[in-house]
Amino acid sequence: MAVSTVLAQREINAQPREVWNVITDIDGAADVLSGVIAIDRLEGQGYEVGVRWRETRRMFGKEASEEMWVAAVDAPRSTTIEAESSGTRYSTVFTCEPRGLGTLLSVAFTGETVNPSFGQRMAWALFGAMGRKASEKALTQDLEDIGRAAEGLGRP
Repeated sequence: MAVSTVLAQREINAQPREVWNVITDIDGAADVLSGVIAIDRLEGQGYEVGVRWRETRRMFGKEASEEMWVAAVDAPRSTTIEAESSGTRYSTVFTCEPRGLGTLLSVAFTGETVNPSFGQRMAWALFGAMGRKASEKALTQDLEDIGRAAEGLGRP
């Protein structure tokens, strides 16, 4: 089993409920997150466990789409979003903690592959650090975008 986790945090000058409202607005994500090109809701209403959507992002200069779903909700403290692609299960956990007059928003992005193939192990050995760095950059940008939206500053 191969597991890789990337962590990022940002302090936001908005209350946890305001940050939560931005994080859980699936239909508005493309208007907030600069890396997201399109969101297509596939199943469910609002924001609850089981809601599914297809998210299209620009990564490495190319468009990539993944089906995602809400796996856990502890409003307004944390939520887990999952996806699965090429034998790897991805989990993104957002946590909102009150901090002074605002919120500390944390995100943990984990990829886990059970029984990786020889090719997958080789790819991780060769490109793993680059992938983690790209994931960290994307997460940091997402947090920046969420912060701007929650603080009422709009999309960059």
